[in-house]
Amino acid sequence: MTAAPPNDLPLALTMGEPAGVGGEIGLKAWLARDEAGLRPFVILDDPARLAALAASIGLPVPVQAVTSPQEGAALFGRALPVLPVTLGNPVVAGRPDPANGAAVIASIDRAVALVQGGQAAAVVTNPIQKSSLYAAGFRHPGHTEYLAHLAGLTDEPIMMLAAADLRVVPVTIHVSVRDAVNQLTTEAIVHAGRVTAASLARNFGIDRPRLAVAGLNPHAGEGGAMGREEIDIIEPAIATLRADGIDVSGPRPPDTMFHAAARRGYDAALCMYHDQALIPVKTVDFDSGVNITLGLPFVRTSPDHGTALDIAGTGKANATSLIAALKTADRMARNRQRTAGF
Repeated sequence: MTAAPPNDLPLALTMGEPAGVGGEIGLKAWLARDEAGLRPFVILDDPARLAALAASIGLPVPVQAVTSPQEGAALFGRALPVLPVTLGNPVVAGRPDPANGAAVIASIDRAVALVQGGQAAAVVTNPIQKSSLYAAGFRHPGHTEYLAHLAGLTDEPIMMLAAADLRVVPVTIHVSVRDAVNQLTTEAIVHAGRVTAASLARNFGIDRPRLAVAGLNPHAGEGGAMGREEIDIIEPAIATLRADGIDVSGPRPPDTMFHAAARRGYDAALCMYHDQALIPVKTVDFDSGVNITLGLPFVRTSPDHGTALDIAGTGKANATSLIAALKTADRMARNRQRTAGF
């Protein structure tokens, strides 16, 4: 079968942790499809589970199993299309079961295969419960590393968080502050800067991306008086990125680079550690943040929140971040199409 033109392809939305809120926010995103202007998507999940969930929390969502993304796209206006994934055990809201870990992984595997095979435009992942997957034998630290494995990458992909008018990239991620300082290298900053600049051009349609690099220390080190990391590590990275022809500024004092006027001066901020990046983006737009993986050969976005086991099955989950992730994936896929010359 000949693949549809990229703009006609649906998005592939994964199951995520079935005991979490992924199913609920998927149902709510479908209900908001017209108001939000969503591109069609298919969810890789158990159709009976989603239908029962919709009934239990009072969501008027007709759920229908489909055999292909193409069939799902045609159905999307009338029902939520589901590519069936078989669960190991019945789902109990709020109680992850390692027996369902294989289904969670199968959902991710198939979503990636659909995009790689030209049947879907992008992967959007619902949140996973890593502890449950580890108990089921999962050997990767998380989504990002597993997607890199599926893509056959040797270079580490980069995490971007995007919300409203702010995009941030943490150079070090899920490590302690002490370890972040120890792991920060010129090479890591250069890698993050190169991948970010290339992605801003390819995925966001920004012809000449502008990067702002945060310092690590207060006042960006105050000329070495408050630490030498800016002088010894960050400034050499900036020099290398400039030599590559990238428009980059810094190191900037972290406390003055995220207010509204400062944000207008760059397209993405490279931050030195996790909270330096995530605190401003969550402050600017807590509900609509999107997690984006840069450096993959396909588009991947995700809501910027976890499985929310404490409210799973209650009908209280907020789908705003998932809707933003779906819309971001759509825009990124369309920009990739344009830059690829389709």
